[in-house]
Amino acid sequence: MERDQQFLEYVVKALADHPEDVKITRTVDEMGVLLTLSVNKEDMGKIIGRSGQTAKAIRTVLRVVGMKNDARVNLKIEEPEGSEREGAAPEPYVRDTTVDDVIKDLKGE
Repeated sequence: MERDQQFLEYVVKALADHPEDVKITRTVDEMGVLLTLSVNKEDMGKIIGRSGQTAKAIRTVLRVVGMKNDARVNLKIEEPEGSEREGAAPEPYVRDTTVDDVIKDLKGE
């Protein structure tokens, strides 16, 4: 197992409640190294973090590990089976909002 993959496995398993479900595949092509991460759906929030900050931090450190080994390393986090994410905003936020509506909200009307 390569150092970038070992690092990712160590960090993700430390964060996850279900470390036995952590799976990492490593592929190398002309673009560099691609690490594909699969975790239990209950652990997704911990791995991604608030506004994606944890995932961003992991990607940053992975790039540093890659630079040390003269490789460009990227991370892809697979969405788990049975995920509830639909890609659309929740129902209360789905509506046609006009500039007038926003101004009324700002004025408290």
